Amino acid sequence: MFQPKKARTADIEQRLLIDAIYHRYHYDFRGYAQASLKRRLGSAMLHFGCKTLSQLQDRVLHDPVVFPALLQYLTVQVSEMFRDPSYYQSLRAEVVPLLRTYPSLKVWVAGCSAGEEVYSLAILLKEEGLLDRTLIYATDINHQALRAAESGVFDVDRIASFTENHARSGARSSLSDYYTARYGRVVFDKSLRDHMVFSDHSLATDSVFAEMHLVSCRNVLIYFERDLQNRALGLFRDSLCHRGFLGLGSKESLRFSGHADAFDDFVPEDRIYRKKAGL
Repeated sequence: MFQPKKARTADIEQRLLIDAIYHRYHYDFRGYAQASLKRRLGSAMLHFGCKTLSQLQDRVLHDPVVFPALLQYLTVQVSEMFRDPSYYQSLRAEVVPLLRTYPSLKVWVAGCSAGEEVYSLAILLKEEGLLDRTLIYATDINHQALRAAESGVFDVDRIASFTENHARSGARSSLSDYYTARYGRVVFDKSLRDHMVFSDHSLATDSVFAEMHLVSCRNVLIYFERDLQNRALGLFRDSLCHRGFLGLGSKESLRFSGHADAFDDFVPEDRIYRKKAGL
């Protein structure tokens, strides 16, 4: 006699928790990679002292202070400035010469986390003489991360790796030209932040930003399942201007997505794509 495969209790609880978060707080993690969510929820259970995800769900639904803390576990905030320096080298060498042809520029950093990539791009554009005519939109679903990004403050012990990456990106100046160090922290120049707009935006539920010349969304899609990856890539396609550029993370690709035909490979080794003409 046929016996349907039984779902694991923990998997059922995880689905119920993610649904509860969506219906209670309107944060949609239903399209996120479940294995990754499982690991992060495991860490959250330890933090909150819950033995099961059902216990955690009960606290999320009935204690309003729990969800903001849980959101820090559900959203990945691991990044560094000029991460993968060859990506920034390619932007300088291949993309910037074409961006120079525009009188003004709009850049969207989707899933900006605490702002490491936003400041990296701002410094690169300043070094290339383009920042004064550029507006950078930095978005994330994590309000706490957005506030951290907007402050432009980072721990001083991270600066050594930031500086090394910056130099390897083809830097035209010293990273120390852009920050002030004080009491174990560094604060990046307000002149950089003057060209940034920070905003709450979900790739799972929100709509497009119009007429971007460059969209940079790196190491975000790896946490999504295929349908959500396709939704996000559709947003990027529709947000880009004619022949705009899209940069993804080193382990991400358009190749198997539903939007592969909308882009040309531009610098394939650094996952930089260009929107095809006529779209």
